[in-house]
Amino acid sequence: MYRGPRATTVLIIVVGATAVLAMIALVWWISGTPLGIDSSVYRAGGLAVVQGDDLYSSLAGLPDWAPELPFTYPPFAALLFTSLTVLPAQLCWGLLAMAAAPALYCALRPFTDRAYLPISLLGAFALQPVWQSIGLGQVNLILMAAVVADVLLLRGSRRCGVLIGIVAAVKLIPLIFVVHLLLMRRTADAVRALAAFFGATVLAVIVLPGDSVRYWTSAIFNDHFAEMKGWVGNQSWQGFVARMMPEGRFATVAIVAGSAACAALAMWLVHRLHHAGDDRAALLVTAGCSLLVSPISWTHHWVWVVPALGYLVTRGQRVVALVIAVLFTGWTVAVVPGGGGAERGWNFVEAVVGNAYLWVLLIAGGRLTCSRALKRSEAEQSRSVV
Repeated sequence: MYRGPRATTVLIIVVGATAVLAMIALVWWISGTPLGIDSSVYRAGGLAVVQGDDLYSSLAGLPDWAPELPFTYPPFAALLFTSLTVLPAQLCWGLLAMAAAPALYCALRPFTDRAYLPISLLGAFALQPVWQSIGLGQVNLILMAAVVADVLLLRGSRRCGVLIGIVAAVKLIPLIFVVHLLLMRRTADAVRALAAFFGATVLAVIVLPGDSVRYWTSAIFNDHFAEMKGWVGNQSWQGFVARMMPEGRFATVAIVAGSAACAALAMWLVHRLHHAGDDRAALLVTAGCSLLVSPISWTHHWVWVVPALGYLVTRGQRVVALVIAVLFTGWTVAVVPGGGGAERGWNFVEAVVGNAYLWVLLIAGGRLTCSRALKRSEAEQSRSVV
């Protein structure tokens, strides 16, 4: 961390938040209180590996209080999660929760000026993607921090790209950042990322051949959540289409066409932003594209709103950042009817409010596309070519 009074404040926030979350885990463990649904699934996946059970069937290692959720991550993730098997479920949650504040600091540091870092870091805990990720015992914050570190903090290092490859082997969506590296003309980093991904995947095939075959041939399609795509908690483009359109050919065309248009626009924006010298915005564009095109983007996956808000505040867009922060506190998905197909009966106001995360992303993409800075950059490049 940098030196100075604000550095001390940041350190107090990081250490204090980590200590509080560790204490919660300890108290909940001693009292036998349920804690950490998703971290319990991770731990159960690790137990399945240790005990030689089928990883993609019913998980015997789930606590009695946990719902019957499947393990949906690649086999390499289960290998990593074997480290959680030595701890009870609540302390597994505590281990992941204690990584939240350091991960937020790592993700915010390249996007936020020193003057705004303490308040941005503290305010991040009020955002639904953050507090929900912590409450569930999710790995979202850690994965985001790894990507930010690889793309921005480790740029120029001979190890750059390795973290992206590893987190992509844990959760496939980060593979999109390999494309990001290629668009940034960082070919060597992209090659290292792919090498790390394939290395981790091959290791999992060697250790868990049966589970690997099942994952890559069937479990990868994640049928368990297919019927939940229209739930308000899924803020992806597919989730939007499932809520707003009846099933059928037109909905399929809308999903494919919308996803393809998003991917094409995102690649163009990343190229233009990189040319304009704004690699931070370029990374946020790729992250936003991943949330949009992924079949499932639960609200706790939207942790990229944290560095996005830091970026806006640093660029003087404090009112805009405040409005977005308020939208991302979680109330928009809480006030609308949800679950059991209730989303299909939304009126206009409910559709606007219930899809708020998606609207924010689409509006941000539109504003970037029409940005004067990008138009100037494109014009300058055209003149240089002539």
